[in-house]
Amino acid sequence: MLKQCLVAALLGCAAPAAARPDAGYWKRALSFTNGTKPCGLSDEAPVVKAPKVNPWSSITPDDVRAVHKFIHDPATGLNLTAVANATLTDNYLYFIDTLNTNKSEILPYIDGAAALPPKYARVVIFEGGKEEPVSQEYMVGPLPFSDKTTISKYDYVFNGGKGGEVPYAGRYFDSKRSAAVQPLLKKSMTDVADITVALFDGAYLGSSNNGTNLTAASTTPTSLDGKTSQITYMFRYPGLASYMTPIDLYLILQVTGTDASKYSLKGYVTNERFFATAAELRAAFDAGQLKSEFPQTRDQKWALLDLQPEMGIRDLEDRAAPQSIEIGGKRYKLDKDEEYVEYMGWSFYMAFTRTLGLQFYDIKFKGERVLYELTLQEAAAQYAGFQPKAAGTVYHDTYYSFGTYSATLVEGFDCPFGSTMLNATFPEGDQTEVHPSAICVFESDDGFPLARHRTSGGSSDYGFQNIGAVKGSALHTRTIATVGNYDYLFDYAFHVDGSLEIQVRASGYLQSSPYYKDQGKFGSRISQGTQGSFHDHVLTFKADFDIVDSTNSLEVTDLIVVNQTQPWYAELGTFEQMEYNVTNMETEQQFDWKANGQAMYCVVNNNKTNAWGEKRGYRLVPGRSNIHLSIKDSPFTRKSSTFLKSHLAVTKQHDAEVYANSWQNVQLSEAPQHDFAKFFDGESVDDEDLVVWFNLGMHHFTRAEDVPVTLYTEAVSSIVFAPQNFNDRAQEGDLRNRRWIVPDADTGVLGYDDYGISLPTCDLQLEEPTLKIEPWTHI
Repeated sequence: MLKQCLVAALLGCAAPAAARPDAGYWKRALSFTNGTKPCGLSDEAPVVKAPKVNPWSSITPDDVRAVHKFIHDPATGLNLTAVANATLTDNYLYFIDTLNTNKSEILPYIDGAAALPPKYARVVIFEGGKEEPVSQEYMVGPLPFSDKTTISKYDYVFNGGKGGEVPYAGRYFDSKRSAAVQPLLKKSMTDVADITVALFDGAYLGSSNNGTNLTAASTTPTSLDGKTSQITYMFRYPGLASYMTPIDLYLILQVTGTDASKYSLKGYVTNERFFATAAELRAAFDAGQLKSEFPQTRDQKWALLDLQPEMGIRDLEDRAAPQSIEIGGKRYKLDKDEEYVEYMGWSFYMAFTRTLGLQFYDIKFKGERVLYELTLQEAAAQYAGFQPKAAGTVYHDTYYSFGTYSATLVEGFDCPFGSTMLNATFPEGDQTEVHPSAICVFESDDGFPLARHRTSGGSSDYGFQNIGAVKGSALHTRTIATVGNYDYLFDYAFHVDGSLEIQVRASGYLQSSPYYKDQGKFGSRISQGTQGSFHDHVLTFKADFDIVDSTNSLEVTDLIVVNQTQPWYAELGTFEQMEYNVTNMETEQQFDWKANGQAMYCVVNNNKTNAWGEKRGYRLVPGRSNIHLSIKDSPFTRKSSTFLKSHLAVTKQHDAEVYANSWQNVQLSEAPQHDFAKFFDGESVDDEDLVVWFNLGMHHFTRAEDVPVTLYTEAVSSIVFAPQNFNDRAQEGDLRNRRWIVPDADTGVLGYDDYGISLPTCDLQLEEPTLKIEPWTHI
C-alpha cells in the first residue's frame, strides 16, 4: 500500500544567479529530513549524451560581446552611437538575437556527416542618422568571431519589397521615441489639467512631475503604412492593478518624423466625443456637457490576485491541495549542455530566442522524425470598442521581444514540485540576460488511463474474464511569458502513445475600458467604473513536419453523406450513409476546420507504409477553442496579419519562408515588411517538404469572473498531433506501467500482473526554503 507523502508548505522562489547560463539549468535547494526517500523530488534527471551538438542553440555570451564590439567598430561604417547617448537622429543598436540557421544547412549535419553549420547573430539597428531614417536588420557571422566574420543585410526572409528595412514611422516605438513625444504629451495634458482633476480627480503633468497622479499608456499600431505616425494614450490610476482602473480620457497625437518640434495634437476623446483642441474640450466642460457618470475607484484591492478574506473560506480549504510528483523518480533523460531530451521513445532538441521564446527541433518518436521544427510565430490580440484605445488596438507580442518576458516559474503552482527548472537566456545589449527557472520539464499523470478494457462474457460467474488498464502519462515542457497584462502559459506534452499536444492558456489582467452604460456590446461591466474590453487572442505556430523524411503530403479525409441502396436492405430503398472521400491537397493554401469536424487532416508520407500498407502519418486533431481572427478587413490588420485569418495553412518549405510574421509588422498593416499572403503562389504541396501553420486562441468574451485576473481553466486552446497509421498498432504494448487483472474461476479472487512495476513507498518531509528574490543576472 502506498504510504502518504507528507509535504510541508513549500513555495517556489526566484533562483540565485546562474554561474553558467549557457548550460541552462538551476537546481532548487531542498532539505530532506530523516534520510527518507524523497518521492522522486530530489532526483536529478538521468544524463544522456545528445547524438549531435545542438545546431539550433543560442549564440554564446562571448559571441554576444564580440558582435556588439564589432558593430560599434568605426571600420564597419555603421556609425553607431552608444544606446545610452543616442537620440532619434542617431544610429544605434536595438537588439542582438540568434539568427535562424537554414534547414538546408542543418539536415546534412543532423542526418549525415556534414560539419556543424556556423552560427550567425541577428542584429537590428535603428538608423536615425540617415537622410531617410529606417530600421534595418543585419546578420553577423560566422561565429565564433574570427577574421572571416562579416556583416550583411538580413533581407532574404522578408518579402515585402524592402528586405529587412522598415521606414522610421513604422519602426518599433522605443524609449527614444517615447521621450521625444513626452513634451507634447505633457503640454497637451497640462493645458486641460483643471478639467481632468474636476472630472477624474487626476492630472498628468509629465512623467517626472510629482503632481502627476495618472498613468499614460499607449498601444499599437502607431502607423498603418510606415509613412505617418500617430499615438493614442489612455489614462489610468496608477497601482499594481492599473490595467483595471481606466478613466474616460484619451489623447491622440500626430508624431511623424524625427523632428519633435513638428509633432501636433490630433485631439482628445471623452464622454464618447472627439475634441480637436483643448479649447473645444474646455467649451464643452464649461457648458456642463461633460461628466464622469461611473467614477473609477482608486482603491485597487478588489483587483489584486491576493486572498480576499471578505469572501470567506471554503470548508477544508485549510488543507494543502493535491500535488503531482514524479513518485518513481524521473523517467526522462537530459543533456544539459545541448538542451536535448529523451523520454519514452521521444527525443527532441530545444532552443530559445528573445524574439520567439522556447522552440523545439528534430522531434522524433522511436528514432523516426515526426517534426523538424515546432515554434511559436506570433501571439496576437485585436480589441473592440467605441473609443480609440480599444477600437484601434492590435498587439503582436513578438514586437515586444516575446522571449524576454519568459520569467521565473513558481514551483508547485506553475509547475509541479520537483520539476527540472531551466533558465531562459538571451542577448541584452552587449551581455546575456538570465531569467532563472523560466522553463520547467516534468512528467505527469494524464489523469486518465491511456487505455483500458474489461472483457466480459464467457463462462465466468464473476461478470468478466479480465481487465486491462495502461497508465497514461506525458512529459511536459512549459513556460509562461508575461507580456504586459497577460500571462501566456505554453505547455508542450509528449504523450507515451506517440501523440504530441500543444496547449496555450491565458491569465492576467484585462486591458479594460471605462464603463459606458450604452456600450454593453463591447464587453461586460466588471466593476464600478470598469468594462472588460472584448477581444480575440490568436497564437500562430509553425509545424514543419517530416514524417520519416521530408517528402510529405497533406491528406484530407472528408466524411461525406451519400444516398445509396444495399441489396440486403431492399425494404429500406435509398438511405443515407457515411463514407470517406480521400484526397491530397495539391497546392499551398489557407483553410479552416470543416463544420462538425467532418474532415480529417493528416500529414502523410505517400512512400512509407506500415505493415498493413497504410500510408504513415500524423493527424491534426483540433482541441479546445481553435479559432482565427474574427475581423477579416480591419484597417489595423488588413495585410500585416494574414496568418491570423484562417485556422490552418500549408506551404512548401523554403529557407526564405522562415517566419509567418515580421516582429515589426504590427505597424505596417497596409505595407507589411513580411506578407504571409505571398507564400501562396500555387506551389505543389503533394510529395513535398511541407509546413503546416496553425492557430490557437480564444474569443475573449469578458466576464465578471475575469476579476481579478482571467482564469486559466476557461481561457485555453489546444491541438494534438496524433499518430495515424504511423505505427503498426497502438503504442501501449511496450509500456510496463499497466495491470492485467484476471479473476480466479473458482473463488473470484482477483489476481493481477504488475510486470515488475509495484507501487513505491516514500515518506517526505521538506523544510520550507528561505524566500529570496534575486534580480535577473547579466553576464
